[in-house]
Amino acid sequence: MTKSDIVNSISEQTGISKEEVYAVVEAFTATVRENLLNDQEVFLRGFGSFTIKVRKERTGRNIKENTTIFIPAHKTVVFKPAIAFAEAMKEK
Repeated sequence: MTKSDIVNSISEQTGISKEEVYAVVEAFTATVRENLLNDQEVFLRGFGSFTIKVRKERTGRNIKENTTIFIPAHKTVVFKPAIAFAEAMKEK
């Protein structure tokens, strides 16, 4: 599902114009992105949470050149679904 599919679906369900829904979706994603970039987690009750996980530095392999490479420590975003959402997915 793409962003435009989401906008179309919400617009049909609510009767709000696509332009207004698009603006809200853009504002929502910008807010989530901004909070995660500022190391703040985002919790959406009943849906899940976006958290930041720090990956440790490690060594890896470049298979093409058959060499060892160093992978520095870095942050990544992780999504953890809410319990009710995860259980609903298991039942499907």
